[in-house]
Amino acid sequence: MSESAIAVVGVGYVGLPLAVGLANHHDDVIAFDVDGKRIMDLTAGVDKNDPTNCKTTFPSSLKFTSDVGTINRASVYIITVPTPIDNNRLPDLTLLKNSCTMIASVISKGDLVIVESTVYPGVTEEICGPLIQEVSGLLMGVDFYLGYSPERINPGDIDNNLESVVKIIAAQDPETLERIEAIYAPVITAGLHLAETIQVAEAAKIVENVQRDLNIALMNELAMIFDRMGIRTADVLNAAATKWNFQKFTPGLVGGHCIGVDPYYLISKAEGLGYYPELIRAARRLNNGLAGHVSQKTVELIVSSGRSMSDCSIGVLGLTFKENVSDVRNSQSPIIVHELGRYGATVVCHDPYADHKSLLDNYSIQVGPLEMLSELDALIVIVPHSTYLEMPIKQLTSMLKKDGVFIDVKSAFDPKMISESVRYWSL
Repeated sequence: MSESAIAVVGVGYVGLPLAVGLANHHDDVIAFDVDGKRIMDLTAGVDKNDPTNCKTTFPSSLKFTSDVGTINRASVYIITVPTPIDNNRLPDLTLLKNSCTMIASVISKGDLVIVESTVYPGVTEEICGPLIQEVSGLLMGVDFYLGYSPERINPGDIDNNLESVVKIIAAQDPETLERIEAIYAPVITAGLHLAETIQVAEAAKIVENVQRDLNIALMNELAMIFDRMGIRTADVLNAAATKWNFQKFTPGLVGGHCIGVDPYYLISKAEGLGYYPELIRAARRLNNGLAGHVSQKTVELIVSSGRSMSDCSIGVLGLTFKENVSDVRNSQSPIIVHELGRYGATVVCHDPYADHKSLLDNYSIQVGPLEMLSELDALIVIVPHSTYLEMPIKQLTSMLKKDGVFIDVKSAFDPKMISESVRYWSL
């Protein structure tokens, strides 16, 4: 069937590329967000999440709005809002529920609601559908229909984008699945995977990120063991990777809105069923503690070089949750900054991509120009943005005093290229 219009609810890292992709193949796409400022910026061609800060020309079939009344012409509603955790590390479905309530106020008979937000198995059919049914007065599966298609957007990754990654789709019934397939198929050149049920699709998304969290946790634990042995982890992994069946992952901080969050959704669901997931929880504890490990190691290296932390000046490069993005949500970098500050050190931060206002408002961290980083006792490259990797290593180490400490958290630099007068350490 031909859809009258497609409304994408939530126009952030996930919703915007989806809306653009859909608008390239469908005649009428509406991108809705409650953030009026965000909508004004996008209407003007400005995307604050784009680190290049280039003005963007969007397809003519795409319209941006923060007015709920303008999306009622849609026959398809796709929800792409964040699903974070609360202070107790429990699933926070507030934004998702709000979106369902809003859609219920404008939905009509025959309409389709697709959830793309990451959730634990059961949320779409047990929470979203019944909520829309209650508010709208329409019957789920009779008057309106449900689907699920987990987002796989990887911010900052230009190779694995919306079109080039296989997309999972699922629905309540075969007819609705065919309808969803017709919506996404023109957009996703890599193809679609038709999951057996909505809960299978929901679980698949959770598993993707749980697996990655576990793999990184293993690397982080190995890094702490090898550090005590005086062995560089990157060298070990490079050697081990020469075997055909070795899966090479690397140690590092785990933050952002996916890997550091999604495991808690599965943990919560499992515990509600009476099962306590030990391995998944252990991985979360280990990864959550890595920022403290990096901080402590930095302090040890500074003190062992004969310096006093209270008189120390430390530079920090990279504050976002990953390379080449502006997003600082759930970033582990601020933990390191504040921990070093508690030791009495003066910490100077730089990040060419980070949302400076968000850092100040949410973490009380001010970001300065690169020129402020000079005569440092220690320099920590937490997030190796391409900006830093493109700089000559001598330019970076020139920011340090003699016998200064260089912390290369992700082993992004070759220690052989660093002067012996610099005390180098990496995970």
